[in-house]
Amino acid sequence: MAILFKTAIGENAAFELIENALSRTGEYDGYLNVVADEGERTLSWSPGMHAEQFQAEITEILRSTWDICRFWVIYERRDDRQDAEANAIRNAAFRLTRGYAGVIVVTLSLLHKRDSLADIELIFVCFQQDFQRRNFRVRYEGKFIRDEN
Repeated sequence: MAILFKTAIGENAAFELIENALSRTGEYDGYLNVVADEGERTLSWSPGMHAEQFQAEITEILRSTWDICRFWVIYERRDDRQDAEANAIRNAAFRLTRGYAGVIVVTLSLLHKRDSLADIELIFVCFQQDFQRRNFRVRYEGKFIRDEN
């Protein structure tokens, strides 16, 4: 399946989606995945974890990412648009950014327990330099990219 980087949203809109979902305790579960040159890290929302704890942990991870890479482009992935799977988008973003130093790709999936249309899936492509972000958007946004998995 082809990957299409098409639905960029602003940071404020992304954080509002996250805040709104996590304020409804008990309705969501999910995970956060970080991929960088140094490796991969996944934080799962375990059954015994409160929404506030999960939110605090993802906030800290995103804050740490911001300290390293301040120039983000955030894509929203949704089933109703028949977007590619979040992991496919993440993998394509990571592969396409290998020419840039220090890129971090973060995937946040908040999955609604009863309504998949309420799922929130965000892919943060985080760059150290603004020219890297602009270059990525010019080269790949709105264009079909072949999935190499």
